[in-house]
Amino acid sequence: MGFDTLLGNQRLKDNLTATLRQGKMAHFYILSGPAGAGKGRLSRLLSAAMLCTGEDKPCCRCASCRKVLSGTHPDVISVTDAEHKNVAVKIVRQMRDDVFIRPNEGSRKIYIFPQELGIEGQNALLKVLEEPPSYGVFLLLTDNPEKILPTVRSRCVELPLQPLEPAVLTKALQQEFPQLPSTSIAAAVTRSGGFLGQARLLLQEGEAESPQIPAFVQALASRNALELTRVLVPMEKWKRDKLLPLLQQWLEIVEGALSARAGMPAVSVHAERLAASRSGADLNHAAQALKKCMEYAQSNVSCAAICSYLQWTLR
Repeated sequence: MGFDTLLGNQRLKDNLTATLRQGKMAHFYILSGPAGAGKGRLSRLLSAAMLCTGEDKPCCRCASCRKVLSGTHPDVISVTDAEHKNVAVKIVRQMRDDVFIRPNEGSRKIYIFPQELGIEGQNALLKVLEEPPSYGVFLLLTDNPEKILPTVRSRCVELPLQPLEPAVLTKALQQEFPQLPSTSIAAAVTRSGGFLGQARLLLQEGEAESPQIPAFVQALASRNALELTRVLVPMEKWKRDKLLPLLQQWLEIVEGALSARAGMPAVSVHAERLAASRSGADLNHAAQALKKCMEYAQSNVSCAAICSYLQWTLR
């Protein structure tokens, strides 16, 4: 199977396949691309390829490949920090100590960094990159390789992921979302920048809909203050962790309507309706109000106060 399950990026896949056949894999790779570009998928396939016991690496059929792809291989470690935006330096130091414990099953021990590293974390990683053990491999995922220190980048092989051709992306989305109209698929392809993960997220957001979404859109599109009040008053008793995701969804719809007003295709019917019924100035005003409400929710302002603010601002 090789790297066939990673869409597009044929030159990158060909280069990796040739490198594997020559047995010249590096110790350190940077996988770069925006959110939804396929960095996570590539990191798993690359890890599977380096531990694969089959012929066409990664075969995705041998025991090692299956373990890697299911996330259960003991020699493939994901280095993350749930408490911080960037991986804390202490976690990198723990990894640095762990790397000198030999692999459990395979010929390599692979560390995947799906989360960004700060300057201190990169410097801590640099110490092991300077003289890595023969079996150590490090895969650093980033949306922007310019964030990586030059001293770190100089020791790596960069694997930049490219956007997919529209035809390839359209086919993949049609297979995954056969129930959606071609107009929604086409809009997602255009707005995603060619990246499957982003297109998928746009379409999933359109499908996963709470009852407050169409009610809010109806009230905003029709300029009906009473309907808006009926939507918001019951939400005053919500918890902030329930309110915040809904505010985010409303904001994405309004921003989608703004994009549609600017000539971009609308992914959702809600964004399309708002774009047709409200001016760009109105939509920008609503977007700014929702952004402020999200800041309030993250700053421990009560849901009652947030909903009251929206009633007053959007009436």
